Amino acid sequence: MGIFNFFSTNKKENLDKGLSKTKENVFSKLTRVIAGKSKVDENILDELEEVLITSDVGVETTLKIIARIEKRIAREKYIDSTELTHILRDEIASLLIDNHTEESADFELPEGQIPYVIMVVGVNGVGKTTTIGKLAHHFKKAGKKVYLGAADTFRAAAVEQLTVWSERVEVPIVKQKMGADPASVAYDTLSSAVANNADVIIVDTAGRLHNKTGLMNELTKIKNVMKKVVPSAPQEVLLVLDGSTGQNAFEQAKQFTAATEVTALAITKLDGTAKGGVVIGISDQFNVPVKYIGLGEGLDDLQVFRKREFVDSLFG
Repeated sequence: MGIFNFFSTNKKENLDKGLSKTKENVFSKLTRVIAGKSKVDENILDELEEVLITSDVGVETTLKIIARIEKRIAREKYIDSTELTHILRDEIASLLIDNHTEESADFELPEGQIPYVIMVVGVNGVGKTTTIGKLAHHFKKAGKKVYLGAADTFRAAAVEQLTVWSERVEVPIVKQKMGADPASVAYDTLSSAVANNADVIIVDTAGRLHNKTGLMNELTKIKNVMKKVVPSAPQEVLLVLDGSTGQNAFEQAKQFTAATEVTALAITKLDGTAKGGVVIGISDQFNVPVKYIGLGEGLDDLQVFRKREFVDSLFG
């Protein structure tokens, strides 16, 4: 097998296309750095550091990458500036692989964890509802019976949007009137799903500001109520982040992971932004794995995040 193990040509094309704006941004900056230079020296590394930071990779991760490149230069003595892109790709991929966070199989469920309950969290506007719809589509396509729960009862639009997605992918949804107790919706969702032998249950939650104590207390209440129906629930707490917001997405990940038990991340809207470098920083800096990336509006434009394939597409 080649470098894209288990990675279809169609998915690779979608990944390349989805990252095109970020790739163009990074490469235009890299080209300016290496233009007319014959050797990678300290000045080029300083400029490369600026390229990575301004591409939303983040300061801490950038410093790690530069340190790795410096070691490689010391080891190999002479490195032509034209090799810099290849070295950058290799060292970023190695850095992400070395951080030991697991990669997911393609929309597969852990053995012995049926029903598998996913509680989705994140602020408004990050693509939470769309991500839920696409997840439902993928799990259904994999032969799983899926239920949705509309526990974001503070916005009528949230329930309406999730209902549209449930109809689009043809999976059942459990909902109540606007203003209903979110924990009650979660309880009803799990009860109905269990009674109907569901494999996957995806519960939406209110997307208010991540620094509000009330929201975090509410999430804890929802989790506790879920356990009354499925003692191991939720097996996954998925935080959805908007990649187009760059370092703001990083800050949201920092705040949410500090306030509640997040087990996986989904980074959306990468197709419309030049800030896709934030995925590298988030994947490096958090012990919580980036599980999914969103690359467009289509049902199949949500992909499982694979570190090496991501870096290969970004640096070509």
